[in-house]
Amino acid sequence: MALKIAVQMDHISTINIAGDSAFALMLEAQARGHELYHYTPDRLAMRGNEVFCSLEPVQVRDEKGNHFTFGESRRFNMREMDVVLMRQDPPFDLAYIAATHLLQKIHPDTLVVNDPAEVRNAPEKLFVTEFADLMPPTLITRDKAEIDLFREEYGDIVMKPLFGHGGAAVFRLTRDDLNYGSLYDFFAATFREPWVIQQFLPNVKHGDKRILLVDGEFAGAVNRVPAAGDLRSNMVRGGAPTDSDLTDRERDICARLGPSLREKGLILVGIDVIDGWLTEINVTAPTGIRAIRKLGGPDVAAMVWDVLEAKVKG
Repeated sequence: MALKIAVQMDHISTINIAGDSAFALMLEAQARGHELYHYTPDRLAMRGNEVFCSLEPVQVRDEKGNHFTFGESRRFNMREMDVVLMRQDPPFDLAYIAATHLLQKIHPDTLVVNDPAEVRNAPEKLFVTEFADLMPPTLITRDKAEIDLFREEYGDIVMKPLFGHGGAAVFRLTRDDLNYGSLYDFFAATFREPWVIQQFLPNVKHGDKRILLVDGEFAGAVNRVPAAGDLRSNMVRGGAPTDSDLTDRERDICARLGPSLREKGLILVGIDVIDGWLTEINVTAPTGIRAIRKLGGPDVAAMVWDVLEAKVKG
């Protein structure tokens, strides 16, 4: 049975298909004979309890620079869709939150992935604190006195914005770093929300592992090794992907998280683990599907659609 699938994303013309997980999901859906539609979140409109949007039918190809073709745009009631993939990149800002409220109106009659209410309630750097015993020492604040106490205790720390993404504005501060005052002032002037302060994990030089879970079960993993001279392992920041198996500790982490993810309707989730410590739970637009497949790992996109098709068909 062909499904009607709307993909809410950054405009498809702007994506890097080599690493984009939304594109991987679209390729798999098309291969299964499903109807694909494309839109950007600014087109959503709500009247009463109905949500409308202008959608373009889209065909996708794994060809750089020639990766999509649109059909004629048409206005739909979003309840006509079987599945909506909510896949635009953060920032997790008020526009993002507004989109979750609109899509919540049609879910679960139309299956929205991930569940929009739970995405709204589970920003990656806060949701993870529900599993604080699996994390490195972590402080959430913008209060300098609290940061001073944390820095005095742990010395070598990392500071990053609470709603940042892609490795942007992630800084390491050593115990005697003279840049601390200036960096505090920069964060205070730039970010109104609290920040994340964590104990620095020196073994990040060996990699920051992205582990994908599908419906609460381990699906695949890729280890991302930082580029020389960089703290950040994000692939968009030059991190090099290498294949990876799970350690016993990482399997325990997946087992701990799985039931909560299933309960919340978080079907595709990417967690980040450094040296056995859980640092983030990514529920908005987790990446890694294409990297895992290119390294000879499992076909995570196929796993996702196996689950979605079963949920839609009951």
